[in-house]
Amino acid sequence: MKAETNLEKLFNQGEFVVTAELGPPKSVSIKLIEKKANFLRGYVDAVNITDNPAAVVHMSSLAASIIAKKNGLEPILQITCRDRNRIAIQSDIIGSAALGINNILCLSGDHQTLGDHPGAKNVFDVDSIQLVSMLKNMRDKAIFQNNEPIKYPPKLFIGAAANPFADPFEYRAIRLSKKIKAGADFIQTQAIFDVERFSRWMEDLRSRGLHQKIYIMAGVAPLKSYKAACFMNNIAGVTIPEEILEKMKNAKDQKAEGIEICLEIIKKIRKIKGVRGLHIMAVMWEDIVSLIVKESGLYPRQK
Repeated sequence: MKAETNLEKLFNQGEFVVTAELGPPKSVSIKLIEKKANFLRGYVDAVNITDNPAAVVHMSSLAASIIAKKNGLEPILQITCRDRNRIAIQSDIIGSAALGINNILCLSGDHQTLGDHPGAKNVFDVDSIQLVSMLKNMRDKAIFQNNEPIKYPPKLFIGAAANPFADPFEYRAIRLSKKIKAGADFIQTQAIFDVERFSRWMEDLRSRGLHQKIYIMAGVAPLKSYKAACFMNNIAGVTIPEEILEKMKNAKDQKAEGIEICLEIIKKIRKIKGVRGLHIMAVMWEDIVSLIVKESGLYPRQK
């Protein structure tokens, strides 16, 4: 059965949901998580606890999720296929559900050559679609991947990622439909800067009726500087229009310009039919989330 988390409840009530990211520290410092929790508490409905993002070693997403939960946040536990085989993944899922962490985001994971241990051996025992399916079977059929029954199955609200900007563009909706068929309940997209292309993607989804089968959350990422914008523009699947790059380059206050661009993108996104929420990816800039939520007219949040 599903988790009946607050995140799921808000979607079911028809609310426009807001989530953000909380990156675990590269140390054992609980205070760093508590500090970020203080920035986010009350302004978002749930937080993604990242799983060794960019293939760089951080505190485990499960441990950080437990700390975040103790600090008044509803965690979304990220699970990547890069570092674990199916045995370890299922073990972590049972453990997280036993601890009351029921929102799960299934990801492939950044390749290890991008991170701080480029010589590490990857796993990729299952891919992200197979991961979604495995979790759905654990929840709905009460079976492990090997068909062994689970006496007390986990309650889960299953998420996945979508990239509207990767090529070939025509395949994007088909890939999302596979994740829906596998069992995903909600989707968070890659950061959106090209709203026109995102709008065309959503139009394709609506033509297939996919917007009625899954909760779609649009990802946004405030830009701190022109340098940060150039870095993001080189990330696979991220496309920043030249107009935005020029604005950032010529701005006297690049942080302020980045926030204004983000707010304008959010304004446009909220008008697109089928978008059910917003995912704010303020990497190493969690303190700006409250301002973005307020200025977007998304505060106070629903309980």
